[in-house]
Amino acid sequence: MRDPNSIEQLIDLMARLPGLGPRSARRAVLHLIRKRGQLLSPLAEAMAEVAATARECLNCGNVSTADVCPICTDEARANGILCVVEDVADLWAMERSGTFRGRYHVLGGTLSALDGIGPEELRIPRLKDRLATERVSEVILALNATIDGQTTAHYIADQLEGRVALSSLAQGVPIGGELDYLDDGTITAALNARKRL
Repeated sequence: MRDPNSIEQLIDLMARLPGLGPRSARRAVLHLIRKRGQLLSPLAEAMAEVAATARECLNCGNVSTADVCPICTDEARANGILCVVEDVADLWAMERSGTFRGRYHVLGGTLSALDGIGPEELRIPRLKDRLATERVSEVILALNATIDGQTTAHYIADQLEGRVALSSLAQGVPIGGELDYLDDGTITAALNARKRL
C-alpha cells in the first residue's frame, strides 16, 4: 500500500482550491480514488499537460497553450471592438455568454494605491500599444462594479479619451458585483446595453 501521506497531501492541496474546504476536498479525493480509472488518472494526466503547456497569451493576457490564444488569432473576431476585463475569469465569463464576438484585453488586476498596484503593474501600457497597432474602433470597459474596478475604468477612460470610442457595461451588473459570478443572461443584457463614457 502507498504511503497514506500522499493522500493527505492531495486532500490538503484540493482544500486550497476556491469553493473547497477540508471536508469537501476529502469527499472529492475519496470519489476520485474510487473512480481511479475513469477520473483520477485522466485528471492527473490533464493536469500534468496543462502544467507543462499553459501560458499567458502574449497579445491579450488570456490563458492558452500557445503563445497567442485562439481568440486573438481568429480573424472573424478582428472587428475593431476590444473588451477590457480585469482577469481571465472575467474573460471566460464573457465568453460563456456567447454574446461578444470581438477581442479581449486582460489587465491582470485593478489599480490599488493601498496595494501599490499602478498602471505599470497592470497591462495598461500594452493596451495603449494595441490601440496603436490594431484597428480598434471601440473599447468596452467591462470591469467589475467595485471601487477599484471603477477607479481603473475611469483611469483608462482618461488615458484613451479622444483616441477611440469608449463604452462600459450597463444594466445587469450590480454595484459590487463581479462578472465571474453572474449568469449568462445578465452578462448578455449588460453587454447589449453598454453605454458611452
